[in-house]
Amino acid sequence: METVERQDPVVYGTHPGPLTAEQIDFYDKNGFLVLPAYFNADEVARYRDEALRAAVALAATERPEVVREPGGEIVRSVFAIHTLNETFGTLCRTPRLADAARQILGGDVAIHQSRINFKPGFHGKEFSWHSDFETWHVEDGMPRMRAVSCSVILSENNEFNGPLMLVPGSHRTYLTCVGKTPKDHYKLSLRKQEYGVPSDEALKELVDRGGLESFKGPAGSVLFFDCNTMHGSGSNISPFPRNNVFFVYNSVENALVEPFGGTEPRPEFIAHRNAEPLG
Repeated sequence: METVERQDPVVYGTHPGPLTAEQIDFYDKNGFLVLPAYFNADEVARYRDEALRAAVALAATERPEVVREPGGEIVRSVFAIHTLNETFGTLCRTPRLADAARQILGGDVAIHQSRINFKPGFHGKEFSWHSDFETWHVEDGMPRMRAVSCSVILSENNEFNGPLMLVPGSHRTYLTCVGKTPKDHYKLSLRKQEYGVPSDEALKELVDRGGLESFKGPAGSVLFFDCNTMHGSGSNISPFPRNNVFFVYNSVENALVEPFGGTEPRPEFIAHRNAEPLG
């Protein structure tokens, strides 16, 4: 595993947006930013109900956007939710989210990926440690580190239900993971990721340097995190579900090219190759 210091900025320029200078500085230093209770209770209830309704409807289909837990039929994720559902198509464009992404990335953005992650009580499985950019670069052809993920939590995230964990400062170190990515790797990795993950030694080094933080808060809180921030989450053996909607904003100046790992590009529902700038 090779370690490479980041070559790209974290925050691009001084594009106007809803984030304060202090929030931008925190994001630049740590690779993530938490905005507690960013959406109110009525908004959260509407998004949560719509997410569950969409999951029930889509679970009855064989659509590839529906990813199930390893060894079972429980829905783990629904991808391309902003194209499948009008409510979430509108949410990804709301200025509170999209303008913050534009502020971080320095201009117009497009959706690289969207999904709802479900981690049901008692049965929700873990998401292995990883940096998204490793996969997006190798398997999707994302040229540079100019993308930001946004997670809107639809149910309380607490210490019991497998909250997302992040390594502060890890966004400034790129880990090139060992091993050739297998053909159609996404069919396995979306259920249980085994390639594109750091070694135990590399992860420990990052944590020794930056520590660990977990994203906890009431429903309606929002997390922005850099495409190269190391993150993961444990399983949920509590009775409390953990449901989040994710939007990945990519700069329109960072359009996808051929995958850098020499594989075929992943399907459009995972990585939108011809995404238009958000209106």
